[in-house]
Amino acid sequence: MSLNRRDFLKIMGGTTAAVAFPGVMIQGCKKALEKAAERTNIIWLEGQSCSGCSVSLLNKLNPDIVSVITEHISLNYQGVLMGGTGSAATRVLEEAVKKQRKDFILLVEGAIPTKSDIYCTLGEDEKSRRATGVREWVEALGKKAMAIVSIGTCAAYGGIPAAKNRVTGENPTGSISVQELFKGKRIVLNVPGCPPHPDWMVGTLLHVLLKGMPRLDEYNRPVMYYGKTVHEQCERLSYYKRGIFAKEWGDRGCLYELGCLGMDTGCDIPVRRWNNGAGSCTDCGSGCIGCTENVFPEFGRRGIYQSLHAANTTGGNSAGVPGKNVSGGAING
Repeated sequence: MSLNRRDFLKIMGGTTAAVAFPGVMIQGCKKALEKAAERTNIIWLEGQSCSGCSVSLLNKLNPDIVSVITEHISLNYQGVLMGGTGSAATRVLEEAVKKQRKDFILLVEGAIPTKSDIYCTLGEDEKSRRATGVREWVEALGKKAMAIVSIGTCAAYGGIPAAKNRVTGENPTGSISVQELFKGKRIVLNVPGCPPHPDWMVGTLLHVLLKGMPRLDEYNRPVMYYGKTVHEQCERLSYYKRGIFAKEWGDRGCLYELGCLGMDTGCDIPVRRWNNGAGSCTDCGSGCIGCTENVFPEFGRRGIYQSLHAANTTGGNSAGVPGKNVSGGAING
């Protein structure tokens, strides 16, 4: 498999890549990636999650995930994909901590429980037989990692695992985001989504490998993927401009009045689309559920598919499309 110029531009966000990676365009993408991969290893840990982000990664078609793993990165640890189990698998993590390795990028999927390590464990201490919590692994490996990347909304913001009981106001496991775990210590790059598009994961990783940290918005998300709202890029935008709104699911028209949250949600799904371009959330008629935002899924107890007032938008244009606050959406609660 050869990652050609067209593939690279598609993953990295079109013409933005040509500006950000002029050297890569000249040298040839595959050569540059192989050079970077010679010195970069990947450790992917999974906390409290449904493994949906890992499954989304497996749907990477262009280039396919097998080629990415075998040709462009050295995937040292990934619970869903690796063949090893038990102590044979966790020994990779133990050695990385023991040798204080600094030659890897740490990817974390899922929220981190803090009330007790028993809520999410990865292996055990062979001598004491004490279960080792994912929090302990993330903290130990994160201290030395070249970069830390939160994969998915649960890792980036806490997501569903961090939901609070509406009666007690508490979360039973004390789940927090990866960036909260490293608050004031390390910058954590967020790639949110439920799940994130495979291009966002692979493209962000390639950017870190080749150019370092990409330009981030106020939520530490790559601007190249989250810099515009779903609404700005929506396939149904023409309906909105003409004031045609769907009243029932399945109707033609803008889905805003049915609770579509695209006006305040930053991501490029309408143009990038899912499953190798087969469709998008808005195009198929379901509307945007705002899964890339830090208030997902409650939205101030509003929940999903409730009509939203985009109070955080500013400005606008002649077509009446609201402007966007800074460089990413933030659904008002």
